[in-house]
Amino acid sequence: MAIADSEPVQKVRKALKDAGLDDGVIELDAPLESAAEAAKTLKTEPGAIVQTLVYAIGKRMVMALIAGDHGLIEENLPPAFFIEGDVRKPSDAEVKGITGFATDGVPPVGSTHQLPTVIDRSLKRFQNVYALAGDPQCVFKIPVTDLKRLTGGIVSWNVAKPLEGEVDVPPLARNKTFSGERDAPDVPDAPGRDGAD
Repeated sequence: MAIADSEPVQKVRKALKDAGLDDGVIELDAPLESAAEAAKTLKTEPGAIVQTLVYAIGKRMVMALIAGDHGLIEENLPPAFFIEGDVRKPSDAEVKGITGFATDGVPPVGSTHQLPTVIDRSLKRFQNVYALAGDPQCVFKIPVTDLKRLTGGIVSWNVAKPLEGEVDVPPLARNKTFSGERDAPDVPDAPGRDGAD
């Protein structure tokens, strides 16, 4: 059986079809080890590779979609989600239990339980991005706008920083919203909004 026909990949394909998108899953010759390797294989930039990261904030599991040329700023996850608690990487068993996927193949769509999701604003540099499709040897191409629609993710400038070079990323204040153009309830004209959605 082809990897693209395995149960985990089929879940992703179904999620894409149910959302009215093409089933664009690509099976690669070998499992991907890094965003740089994926970019070379797919003839794109490392930033167009989506890292799907699952974290725990206190007792809540969340998902962060980060550009391949950026790194997650863990301490900025709680205020981005308006959740209090310590941030930690969950065990492989926890990730599998909440998403239905192994840690090395978690896709942004098709999880057993939909997790609160934050999207790295730098992904919006690209019209289309590539994400794992339930297996480290399968990916799918998706417009960033559809990635946001399918995940219900909030877009934030503050959850990731470039891997190369220094950038000043301020800690997040809990009175800010990171939901794109939408206003936070009871917080008119909240400062720090990402003005472009």
